[in-house]
Formats: sequence, C-alpha cells, structure tokens
Amino acid sequence: MIDAHVHLWNRSTDPQPWIDPVSMAAIDRDFAAVDLEQMLAETGAGAAVVVQATNSLAETRRLLAGAGPGAAGVVGWIDLTADAGAQLDSLGADGSQRLVGIRHLVHVDPDPGWLGRPGIDAALDVLGARGLCFDLVLRPWQLSLAATVADAHPATRFVLDHLGGVADSTDDAGWESGLRALAQRPNVSAKISGLAALVADPVRLRRVTGVAIEAFGPNRLMYGSDWPLVRLTSGSAAWRTAVDELIADLNAGERTAILSGTASDCYGLAR
Repeated sequence: MIDAHVHLWNRSTDPQPWIDPVSMAAIDRDFAAVDLEQMLAETGAGAAVVVQATNSLAETRRLLAGAGPGAAGVVGWIDLTADAGAQLDSLGADGSQRLVGIRHLVHVDPDPGWLGRPGIDAALDVLGARGLCFDLVLRPWQLSLAATVADAHPATRFVLDHLGGVADSTDDAGWESGLRALAQRPNVSAKISGLAALVADPVRLRRVTGVAIEAFGPNRLMYGSDWPLVRLTSGSAAWRTAVDELIADLNAGERTAILSGTASDCYGLAR
C-alpha cells in the first residue's frame, strides 16, 4: 500500500503559522521521518509520497534529503513564475530522482486566480516534459479553472488533492459539478485524502467518495491519509479502515489501484 499524501515539517526551519496550538494541539509539534515510519507501520502502508507544506524551495531540498526510507517520492515546490528548468536542475541528480511532482498552495494564495496566470504556462509544460506531476490543492470553486488549465497542458499530469476540498464545502452540488467536469480530463487523477473529518458523517462520506469513484474510476484515484493533519479528526488508522470500507464493493484489481497502483503509475514510483 502507498499512502499518497503525507507531510513532514520542522518548524525551526519551515514555520507553520497556520497551526493553532489550542484547536490543533494534536499537530502542534514537529513531524520527522521517524514519525512517518511509525505511522506507516500502524496503517500497513509500505511507502508514502511526502508533499510540501510551504511554498519554499529550501523546504523542498530538505525533504528530498531527509524524508527518510518511508518516502517513495516527494512532491515539492518551485517558483512556477520563474525559470522552472533551472530550479529543477539546481536540485541535483540525487534530488531529482526522488522528486515526483510539484505543488503550489493555490487554495491559500492571495491571488485566487493564481492557477490561471499566463506566467506559469511554460513551467507547467516543463513539468510535463520531465515526467513530473502537478498537485492541485484547491477550493471547490477553483475546480473549473483547474479544468481549463488541464486542457491547456495535455502532456502534464495533474493530481487533485483532497477531492477538491469537498470536506470544507457547503455546496456539494457545485463541488460535484466541478469535480465531474475536471474528471473528464484524462490527464487528471485524484486523491481520496483530506476527508477524515467526514468519518463522523458516514452518509456524506460515502456519497462524495462514490461520486469520485464514478467520475474518475479506480485507475485514476489514490489513497492518501493527509497525515499528520488526520490526527485532528479520526486518526490515520481509523481513516485507513474507513477507506477499506468505502471501496469494499470494488473488485480486487480496483482496490489495488486505489491503494497503490494509481499512485505508483502517476508519480512514476516504480522508477
């Protein structure tokens, strides 16, 4: 099993000012490679994809160097408004081998239309040419913009994190419309991640997951825990159990795709 979405952070080098020590006490600390190894053992996962938590090239370098043996790959950050090729080259051969994708925190960027900036077009094409994915972390109302961008870059693979932020949505109908439209783009896959808060509402969780399975199909969906943020709600073990129950009616091949195959193929982890 591959956990396609986890985070590591050391706040002395990469501050996380969004963490509230009162309401987020469960994650109000550093999380290192040894903590990841423990979580993977608890959930039965063999490897993980570590995803950036700050828009920082320095953080990307640190993750590439220190994510530990449990990290099959790293989704890092580069400045897509600058020379993407030069930044990727600066990571060196060792870092480039572990780098499987790039992400920008679009959902909290001061420019809500950041994803549509003409200045990032060339960089997205560079990612496609180098076999790197671009992870999409969005608000539901940004899904339509993501579809337009995916259309404009057919050779680049996009990965939608957290099913487009449905856990925070109050408009499931609007989210579903946007998700289904994005899923029509064959170069887009998605993560069943960031939904642990919905475990307390099993009816809604099953409904939104069912929409995703129908829209993308198992071969374009992948499991992710969003650890350590999952500690704020059900916990990683409970989330793993919930996902097993959600996909129990699928056949063995479809379950394998969601739990490992899609992530391996999409991120090129077999390489």
